[in-house]
Amino acid sequence: MFEDADLIHRYTRAEALEDGTLVDVTDTAKEAGFRIPVALTRTAWSDCVAWTEEDTECVVYQDESGRLWDLLWMAINAARRNTEASRLEFKVLRVPRDSRTGQPVSVPLVLDIGPGDQGEAVITIGFAEDF
Repeated sequence: MFEDADLIHRYTRAEALEDGTLVDVTDTAKEAGFRIPVALTRTAWSDCVAWTEEDTECVVYQDESGRLWDLLWMAINAARRNTEASRLEFKVLRVPRDSRTGQPVSVPLVLDIGPGDQGEAVITIGFAEDF
């Protein structure tokens, strides 16, 4: 139907990964049990994974690799419980960077399985408003 239409704009997953809009976490995701490429939205990364030494000094000891593992572990378990959906919600407990107590809070995230740039299956994890 649109084969002869002029292309106005195209923004690929590869471009989103290159410019940092998406963060590739495929290597760690494979260790957690995922079989296809996985990326986090920049907002999900910044809120749920990013952690600096300054954060550790001000709040509580954590590191990015542990926070990423926790997020991916909750995502793979949600995916295993619901094998029919291409989009599902799950929650992860994470310590906010501005926490005064160091207590974790529950954060709702979305796991979306969709087509990559070549039509291959890929996963994107982020907040509902990221999609």
